[in-house]
Amino acid sequence: MAGGKQTPRQKMINLMYLVFIAMMALNMSKEVLSAFGSINESFNEANTAATARNANFMAGLAEKASEQPKQYKPLQEKAAKISAASSDLYNFIGELKAGALEGVKDPKDYETMDKTAYFDELFWKGGKLQPKGEELMNKIIAYRQTVIGELGEGYDDIKKDVADKFSTGGDDNKVATRDGIKKHWVNYHYVGFPLIASVTKLTKIQADIKTTESQVLSAMLQGQMTSQLSMSNYEAIVVPEKTAFFSGESFKGKVVLGRFDNSLTFDKVVINNKELENQTGQVELEFPAGNVGQQEINGELQFKEGDSIVSIPVKSAYTVIPEPNSAVISADKMNVVYRGVKNPMTISIPGVPQVNAQAPGLSPASGAGAYVMDVTNVKAREVKINVSGTLPGGKSVSSSKVFRIKEIPRPLGVIGAKDGGNGAIRMSKRAVEVSPIAAKLPDFDFDLNLNVSGFKFQVMGKPVVQVNGNRLNAAAKAALNSAKRGSVVQIFDIQAKVAGNSKYKLQRVNPLIIELQD
Repeated sequence: MAGGKQTPRQKMINLMYLVFIAMMALNMSKEVLSAFGSINESFNEANTAATARNANFMAGLAEKASEQPKQYKPLQEKAAKISAASSDLYNFIGELKAGALEGVKDPKDYETMDKTAYFDELFWKGGKLQPKGEELMNKIIAYRQTVIGELGEGYDDIKKDVADKFSTGGDDNKVATRDGIKKHWVNYHYVGFPLIASVTKLTKIQADIKTTESQVLSAMLQGQMTSQLSMSNYEAIVVPEKTAFFSGESFKGKVVLGRFDNSLTFDKVVINNKELENQTGQVELEFPAGNVGQQEINGELQFKEGDSIVSIPVKSAYTVIPEPNSAVISADKMNVVYRGVKNPMTISIPGVPQVNAQAPGLSPASGAGAYVMDVTNVKAREVKINVSGTLPGGKSVSSSKVFRIKEIPRPLGVIGAKDGGNGAIRMSKRAVEVSPIAAKLPDFDFDLNLNVSGFKFQVMGKPVVQVNGNRLNAAAKAALNSAKRGSVVQIFDIQAKVAGNSKYKLQRVNPLIIELQD
């Protein structure tokens, strides 16, 4: 078409042919641009979810580090470095994308984002690498080196994956084309591409950052917890149906593991030299109680762990008595008492009309055998209740029992009627603005009212706002109103107290992570 002398008619035909080809290419280009836009949206949604998951991971790791600093503090320090490096690169790429889309009227109209000029000039103007292009490449290199360095020895598969995902070419930062021509990494990936294609590539790097952060942190934590979660750390516990048995009765009770798991199946169960039928989760016991006096229970539980057999010894004792000579003491709520609340107790000795019960924090209540125990000021982890009384025949009996003292469980943060127990919450800006912040204790046996006196509020990428009270103040509302749709908002360091017992210090309230719907 381009060579030789052509007639005007032939020139017109050729021109029409070129226009036809251009129209086909234009239609195909619009479809491709729309496809890039859809992929970009998918990456953004995945990044929002990954941000929430990683934030929850870091919050949980921080709690473990505060409870067991010797085991988890070094891991937390490594995780903090990786998280900081991830945020630095993620936010820098976010700024690049925001600048690219600043002049776009409709960020959803991908078919208009077909120009290449923005990143061509920002990264590679006049055939030369520009400062922003060099900065992006250097930050990716630094991120790759930081993550691999913090992993230390081992984790070869993860290191290779990180090196591949964040590769910037060879030592000369060049990438070979299909024709074997070497181009600079920035030129190869971002010069001559439509705007939406370059934006999607940048969003893909953000997705790789979030995936890498989650993968690396989970792998390091798994290595730390493997030994702690080993089955050899379990302890067998004998739970009798009652604390004492009469002569001639059958002993009834069960053996459970310290960490009960319904899915656990024992390979072999031996109690008092007798092999019992294989059972799941727990072992039901029934055999003659024996003569009066103390009787022992001995045996073992066996199960496979990897290629070896783990054996857990069973060792306990019970007393067979001819007549009532010990108190029956039970917590009305559960087998423990809690600090910060008034624990109702029922204390009695069968056949004894009146008993004397003594223990720190124990006081009588209205009703037969009714007591209230307040162990808020008891610093020990156990409390012992001593009980004495006189049988109708004049014989004195006494007994004692030790109860474990536990703290009130960690509360969940609540906004409106939604809590953060299942991860990120999706809400509108208006709902976040007007909803009060509260705290609750799900599935706790006591009905306690918790008063919230303050919290910290942060829109991702913006400064933290300290709020007094249980609703957003003006500064927090201003930060909220500046956030875009899909932004992540965190409400943390929620200050809560038990109503009527402000001296008791609750555990730290679980934070709230909110994804804005508008």
